Amino acid sequence: MQEEFELTFLAKKLPEGFSKNFPAKEILDIYIPKNVEHSILRIRKNGDSYEITKKQPVSGTDSSHQTENTIPLSEEEFKDLSELPGKRLRKIRYYYSENETDYEIDVFKDDLEGLVVVDVEFDSNELKAKFTAPDWVLADVTQDKFIAGGMLCGRSYTDIEPELQSRGYRKITLED
Repeated sequence: MQEEFELTFLAKKLPEGFSKNFPAKEILDIYIPKNVEHSILRIRKNGDSYEITKKQPVSGTDSSHQTENTIPLSEEEFKDLSELPGKRLRKIRYYYSENETDYEIDVFKDDLEGLVVVDVEFDSNELKAKFTAPDWVLADVTQDKFIAGGMLCGRSYTDIEPELQSRGYRKITLED
């Protein structure tokens, strides 16, 4: 079991110099069970690797401090588990560094096209508290339930647009 300290932001725009030249992987997430509002169990295809993960807040609903249990899967195990009924989402994750900080920039595909979310992970709450967000991010949504992967899956951009607009977000495409 690993503790996770992270912040999640909506992007205001793509960072200066961002291009398709940054390392990226396509990610397919399947959240199970399908019939709950916010699944915490996820199977993932991340490029050529596969895993099953269970994420839970350490206390209450504080999603900025979670425990994460991850088990690697074989491709065959993933294929079998992916046949379970679940809610799916697909995104391209770009790995971007700026000022000695590593960012994971998720550009959502399919029904969530136009949504770009930025994650920053830290080794401790102290480092997280010292972080200053760059000007290309819009709003800290770490605690916002609607943006969690388990809540996004099975939804469309139109479904979450009122939440996004209330934070001043506008659709982003890779050409922006």
